[in-house]
Order: sequence, then C-alpha cells, then structure tokens
Amino acid sequence: MAPTTSAAPTPRPSGDPSMSDPTASAPAASTPSAPAPAPPTPPVPADERLRRWRLVLGGSDADGTGRVLTGTDAAVDGALAALYDRHPDDHGHDRDRDRTSTGTGTRTGTGRSRTAGLGASVPSVVRWLGDIRAYFPAPVVQVMQRDAIDRLGLATLLLEPEMLAAVEPDVHLVGTLLSLRDAMPETTRETARAVVRKVADDLERRLAARTRATLTGALDRSARTSRPRHRDIDWDRTIRANLKNHLPEHRTVVPERLVGHARAARGVRKEVVLCVDQSGSMAASVVHAAVFAAVLASLRTIATRLVVFDTAVADLTDRLDDPVDVLFGTRLGGGTDIDRALAHCQAGITRPADTVVVLISDLYEGGARDGLTKRVAAMKASGTQVVVLLALSDEGTPAYDRDRAAALAALGVPAFACTPDLFPEIMAAALEKRPLPIPAD
Repeated sequence: MAPTTSAAPTPRPSGDPSMSDPTASAPAASTPSAPAPAPPTPPVPADERLRRWRLVLGGSDADGTGRVLTGTDAAVDGALAALYDRHPDDHGHDRDRDRTSTGTGTRTGTGRSRTAGLGASVPSVVRWLGDIRAYFPAPVVQVMQRDAIDRLGLATLLLEPEMLAAVEPDVHLVGTLLSLRDAMPETTRETARAVVRKVADDLERRLAARTRATLTGALDRSARTSRPRHRDIDWDRTIRANLKNHLPEHRTVVPERLVGHARAARGVRKEVVLCVDQSGSMAASVVHAAVFAAVLASLRTIATRLVVFDTAVADLTDRLDDPVDVLFGTRLGGGTDIDRALAHCQAGITRPADTVVVLISDLYEGGARDGLTKRVAAMKASGTQVVVLLALSDEGTPAYDRDRAAALAALGVPAFACTPDLFPEIMAAALEKRPLPIPAD
C-alpha cells in the first residue's frame, strides 16, 4: 500500500483505545416513524488533538507536537514503531510506512532511523503479536500481521510452532501457510492444520446455513409440476397461466391449470463443478472455494466436483468431506493454464443441461491464447451453464485480464468478482437458469 500524504490523521477503528474519542457522543436512537438527527459532536480538546497527532506522526523530532506518550499510549506507539518505523537497511524496505492501513493514521518522513523493530527471534515476535492483540481489534491485528509478513520477511518464522500459535487466524494467514506447506517441519504441521481448521470452521459456520437454505429452495423451484399438492402450488405462476380464464363479472380467475413445485427428489438433480485457479494471487478465493465446495457436497441433490489448477490440474473431489484436507491438497503459486483445466472439467460432464461450471480465476492465461474462450463457447453450446468469478473474496475489485473478460462477456458469460455472502445467490440463480445477480461495480 503506497504511503499517503494526508494532512489529517485517520481515526482508528472502533474499539481502539489509543485513538477513540471519549468525548464523542453516540448517535441518537431513531425510530422508523420519527428519526432523530444525531447531536453535533463536541470539539476535541487541544490536548487530545496533540495526542492523536503524536500517534500519527510517530514521535520524530520534526513532528512538532511536543507530546510525550505514557502508559498504554506509549505501548501502542511502540507496537506500531516496531513494524512501521524502519530504516531501509533494516530489511530492505522503505523507512516510512502508511499507518492508515491499520486504521491508525499516517507516519510522515523524518529522514532519520528509529531503533524499534521486531528483531529476528521468535520470542520477541510472539511478544509483539500478543501486544497488538491486546491493543487493537481483530481486523487491525490481521492487517498488521500481513504487513509484518510482507515487510519484514517473517513468513519463515511461521514455521515455528510458538509463533504460529500466537497469530490471529484469518484467510490471508491460511494462504501464507499453504504456500509454506512443503517447507514445514513435522513439529509445525499439526499447529498449522489447527490454524487452518479454525478459519475453515469459522467460515463454514458463517456461510453454510444460508448456502444450504438458498440452494435447496432453488432446487425445489427449478422442478415444476402440473399436479402439485395444495401447499406446493405456485400461485403467481398459476394465475399468469390462467389469465385467459379471467371472469371479470366475478372478479376471479378460473385455475384450469395448476403450476407448482415438485417435491424434492431423492437422487442427484444438478451437477456443479468448481474450477479454481490456485495461483498465488488467488489464495483467499481458494480458501473460500474449498469451504463452499464442502457445503455443496453435503447437499444430496447436487453432485459437486472441485478441480484446482495452475499449469497442472488436480481433482480434489474425493476430499470434499473436509475442507482442511482440500486446502492442504492445493499448491499455491506457479503458472496458469485455464484451458487445460476447463478441458478436464468438460471431459467429466455427463449431463450438460443440468450442469453448472464455476470458473474462479483472474483470467491471466499462460496456456493457449484463444483456448479459454473457445472452450467456454463449446461448453455453452452443449447446454452447460458457465459462471466466471474473478475472485471469491471480500478484498474488493481484483486485478484481472480485461481483454479475456470482455471476450467472455461477448459470449454471454460476464466475469465479475463475488463476495462470499453473495455466492449462494449466484449459485441459486445459476441452478434455476435465471439472470445472475451481478453486483454493481
């Protein structure tokens, strides 16, 4: 993240003790009938403004605040300084780092080196991890951990069990662990699996119930019958199908033909193939895809396959009973051959009209230049529905190959980024063959 030159400090996230404003008033409660405007926030005292600027600027001789931090403020500043106030010679990184990435404001250049740092030993890093977990909310801790791994070269320290047990688990950490999998000593593997397990379980708890409910409803709606039971009648479709039988004098419609939902079949009715790019930039998408694949596989009426690829293709369908096994079956990094992966998926499709293929990739192709679009066109021509997700994560708009995305859109297959919360709706629409609820840019 590039340094910023903002002229004013950026407030810390809610819950951060060092930057919260104890004098601020909470917004007034509102009701639907009479919303009340929030009262104006009282001005921040001058001493408090100096305190905030001191934390933002980093305490150099040029900060101009003249403020000395004590107690918790000093400890918070020390934790920030250990990560962001580095000289280029320390680890080959720029001295000044944007503290805005942690929600703590902006450090400015001072032209001098400070002596703070994490050091190379595991104990000092573990202590620092404990400090930031004590002073900052979990989302800020996760950002600082990622910055420490990226800026200070701490990825190899994650191979130490003590270090790994101290970190705050998140999707990005799982991606880093998976990339280090081959270098892990046996003493670290069980700890790493426990970290991955915690993240996978948290995601499944958040996403599974809604996914199952949404897709089960979509499968029920996709099956129609002309002889439904009373409670299964689709009255909206029934009325539309019988408008010719409208009796205006009686202000009614005679339901000559009923339309309703069929009872859910016991056997497999739809097939879903998740084809996931496991190049390094797709790490968060791989984690979410593994969890969703396991959830889909738990639905008896959907036959789910999971295929991951770089320049090689791996079918992980036999591991879908456990997303952790799926994740440890991936190999993040390497090149990309999307056409080869889709050819593998296509070869296993036995019922094209009942199959949805979800390609999750940034579309940077290392294989045949036109192979991807030709393959997608052939799959669509056979009746297979193809959905292309540029990312399956909460990270915002990803970098992607815009030319290939435009070529796919010309085939009627739009490519777009999807958050985990939206994924169930996307799949429901695909299963019902409705227009996809594509998010606005």
